[in-house]
Amino acid sequence: MHCIRLWAVVFCFQFRLRLLVIKHQIFRAGIVHFSQSTTDPDKDVKCYSDGALVIAHDKIVALGPYKETATDYPNAQYHDHRGRWIIPGLIDSHLHYPQTEMIACYGKQLLHWLETYTFPTEKKFAEDAYSRKIASTFLRQLLKNGTTTGLVFSSVHASATDILFDAASEQNMAIIAGKVCMDRNCPPWLQDTAESAQRESASLIDKWHGKGRNLYGLTPRFAPTSTQAQMSALGELAQQYPDVFIQTHLSENMDEIEWVKSLYPDTDGYLDVYDKYHMVRPRAVFGHCIHLTDHEWQRLGESGATAAFCPTSNLFLGSGLFNLDKARAVEANLALASDVGAGTSFNMFRTYGEGYKIAQLQQQTFSALQGLYMMTQGPASAYNMENAIGNLNPGTMADFVVLSPEFDELSALRLADTASAQDMLFALSMLGDDRAIHQTWVAGKCLYNQTEVI
Repeated sequence: MHCIRLWAVVFCFQFRLRLLVIKHQIFRAGIVHFSQSTTDPDKDVKCYSDGALVIAHDKIVALGPYKETATDYPNAQYHDHRGRWIIPGLIDSHLHYPQTEMIACYGKQLLHWLETYTFPTEKKFAEDAYSRKIASTFLRQLLKNGTTTGLVFSSVHASATDILFDAASEQNMAIIAGKVCMDRNCPPWLQDTAESAQRESASLIDKWHGKGRNLYGLTPRFAPTSTQAQMSALGELAQQYPDVFIQTHLSENMDEIEWVKSLYPDTDGYLDVYDKYHMVRPRAVFGHCIHLTDHEWQRLGESGATAAFCPTSNLFLGSGLFNLDKARAVEANLALASDVGAGTSFNMFRTYGEGYKIAQLQQQTFSALQGLYMMTQGPASAYNMENAIGNLNPGTMADFVVLSPEFDELSALRLADTASAQDMLFALSMLGDDRAIHQTWVAGKCLYNQTEVI
């Protein structure tokens, strides 16, 4: 018995010693997140009005009510954010880094937009200096808006993808990116081939996928810009690398859908084109999905793939209204996405706000907590990354955002009497912008601090 007591004393002493050696930081604020997958985010949300988030190095080590949690970390560096809220780092599931400079250009609809703005701009990414400049600006905009993980389309140039991964690696950001593949229906100075797309994509996978926090996404721009030979070559890679992401566009525009039918007459619809080439599976993320048939929704739901809802882009290009109820009916994985540069903001709260309006136009519900879930835990679970991102669970990477909801006179007036996370998030979706982002932390380091911005 004496030995047992002695062992317990030694163990407690060693535990306390470790707490002293490891540099802990404790953040006090309101906290809201989802600790696990759910079909009912309004019910299964974890919320602390006076919470504590504890990190050590690049990981979260504790989360809970402040009074209960703080006593275990008496020597932690203290960050007092009372009056603010902490949420997980946001996930933007579909956006284009080469289109950063094109945001807010007057356009018509999808195909005109591509020909007039997208292709001429992406030509510039043949120059490494230009790619580095835009990659730097792009990542700063993500951080400034609280986004810590993005599923990013690069250009057709493999070097531009290298440069983006390099820039993200310097900041230890979790970025999923891929070289765009196009071997037809685009300017000749942007075309690759089936062989070069496969070879360069495989080389980039070997170089970047799973290295640090980088992950690779096979990226056929969309079916009309890839021949059957190129789709087949990329489909071989999809089978060879089952944990690699696939990102592309699907059923964004009615003219686009008719175009696909003419180019792939032997397939049963747009989604079936990707299915034929082994691209409809978990970690496949399809941007838009506005005009899917019931059969396509059913297939998407059973496959484990994800539909990326891009409301600001869909409205800006007049593409149509995403049907949340159909997606929910088949239990499809859903994620929110900015789709910059046809999307009109890097800010995911504003993105949700436009999604709310799209739901309203169809007499559908889309609460602020449902929106937060679709930019945090929802996609993290769909991508099998919930042990690293998307929540504030102990053991995950310390990617989180400190919000200042009362960032100006009007927001302070609106939120003066609210203690509800749901109400706070909804108000930010209508009134907020990057001014509501006080700090963005990535892997335990503050990479954006509003008070230090010149």
